[in-house]
Amino acid sequence: MKSIAVFCGSSIGASPLYQEAAQAMGRELARRGLALVYGGSCVGLMGAVADAVLAEGGQVIGVLPGFLQSREIAHKGLTELIVVDSMHERKAKMAELADGFVSLPGGPGTMEEFFEIFTWAQLGLHRKPCGLLNVNGYYDPLASMFDTMLTEQFMQEKYRPMLLIDTEPSALLDRFEDYRSPSVKTYLKSESQT
Repeated sequence: MKSIAVFCGSSIGASPLYQEAAQAMGRELARRGLALVYGGSCVGLMGAVADAVLAEGGQVIGVLPGFLQSREIAHKGLTELIVVDSMHERKAKMAELADGFVSLPGGPGTMEEFFEIFTWAQLGLHRKPCGLLNVNGYYDPLASMFDTMLTEQFMQEKYRPMLLIDTEPSALLDRFEDYRSPSVKTYLKSESQT
């Protein structure tokens, strides 16, 4: 692996643990020589993880839609800032550049980014690891929801292990090193279909 995309909040959240975790993830990426690919912003957890990588001498590639750059939230100190036309282009470019994906705590945008990239993995559009840094139990409900998807047969069992979850950046990235993607999603006809 050469680079990791990090999805996370554009705010710092209610607990200082979230910012501390973002900084720890940034330091761990730099320590391992992994470039950070992220949304290009200087605010919230996004800014915290980027600043931590840069402070350790690491590389940071930001991907930012032009309309957000015009709102003056673009990080000015990045190794590279790629300006794209849309949010869709941003996700596609981040997916192209990254060798794995980590979601730190965040809101609907973070969830949307994570679910799209996870779905692409299920469909075989990429074979890269997808993980959640579970800070302060933030992703416990989501992990439970994945179990419900499995129990209620809205997700095939072979895809549940694709969701890598850990509370420590180093442990999560270690799991990325050992990751082996499952086979591509297949669709089974129910007995009632002809």
